[in-house]
Amino acid sequence: MVEAETSDKPLVSMSASAALSSTTSHLTLLPSLPSTAPLSLRFSFPFRENRNQISPLTTLFPHKHPFSSARPARVLVKSQATAPASTEAVKVTPVPSDMKAWVYGEYGGVDVLKFDYNVAVPDLKEDQVLVRVVAASLNPVDAKRRQGKFKATDSPLPTVPGYDVAGVVVKVGSQVKDFKVGDEVYGDVNEKALEGPEQFGSLAEYTAVEEKLLAPKPKNLDFAQAASLPLAIETAYEGLERTGFSSGKSILVLNGSGGVGSLVIQLAKQVFGASRVAATSSTRNLELLKSLGADLAIDYTKENFEDLPEKFDVVYDAIGQCDRAVKVVKEGGIVVALTGAVTPPGFRFVVTSNGAVLRKLNPYLESGKVKPVIDPKGPFPFAQVAEAFSYLETNRATGKVVVHPIP
Repeated sequence: MVEAETSDKPLVSMSASAALSSTTSHLTLLPSLPSTAPLSLRFSFPFRENRNQISPLTTLFPHKHPFSSARPARVLVKSQATAPASTEAVKVTPVPSDMKAWVYGEYGGVDVLKFDYNVAVPDLKEDQVLVRVVAASLNPVDAKRRQGKFKATDSPLPTVPGYDVAGVVVKVGSQVKDFKVGDEVYGDVNEKALEGPEQFGSLAEYTAVEEKLLAPKPKNLDFAQAASLPLAIETAYEGLERTGFSSGKSILVLNGSGGVGSLVIQLAKQVFGASRVAATSSTRNLELLKSLGADLAIDYTKENFEDLPEKFDVVYDAIGQCDRAVKVVKEGGIVVALTGAVTPPGFRFVVTSNGAVLRKLNPYLESGKVKPVIDPKGPFPFAQVAEAFSYLETNRATGKVVVHPIP
């Protein structure tokens, strides 16, 4: 429910350009989505009065706007030899009173998102750190929240959206013990995804985050890669833990090429010691599944997974097919369902953000055993957050949709 995964329908592609490191292979880039000109919105509280707006000329002449320059292509899966964080230095400067941020003051479609130049930098609580945001990523829960599907437990509008963050600590609360100014961190800013999520999310220059929700950024990952991980990897890990998954067990992952699914494959194999991992995707992502560690890659466009002769100890349903998933689980087995109707022995959970989980998984990320998967359409520049959401909501993304750099 929190990370409702998406299907991976084929896309028209064009050749990719720049590689990010000596270990980066060339992939395909998807054509740019039509750009819209996000207009500022005036809010009375807590956002300051906005005195500027992005000109419609931004759409026609993106090079005229400092936040919309083209970004290099990013590979789907990065190897262990990724350039260290020191190559992407972020200067820590005095914290201003206002910041640039994406906001919405009403629930609805992508069109409710507005770019605002004068949002108040969030106040810091004693147990929080203020993070200068370098990169963020989008999740299905971001879109569902904006659409008003959780309005009964949401924080008040207007809202700065965004769950996942990677950035640099610029200020610490009086009770913070583990972080200091200048530390590079990453995490999910919302402890509970649906219960009073932060009014000031990660799609802004600054965000305030409880210390317990953050972890040091893995040394071998850049900010965009780190930002792609928190909510998805915590969902993947907690789901596996709740099933009692352990060494020697088998698992089928539905939508193995999605944000959560791609990490379930890797965690099941590398962290939990799965004896056999099967996963589904469309034809274009079968090789990706194998590269992530799947022993069996199933093309859902050509075969039905419930027709397989084998059964599995666990089925991790990240697409909403629990009624079919229960047909391939062993007696006494279990199904994790992230979205859609739940059929016994399936269950659903709402992930709890926890920096300790990220710290536990950091060694696997830094060794290259577990790798972030980022859709090659991105990263999207900060000025194109609306386009990034539009792309996410096509249900065609492979891995995670990332926004970088910010601003």
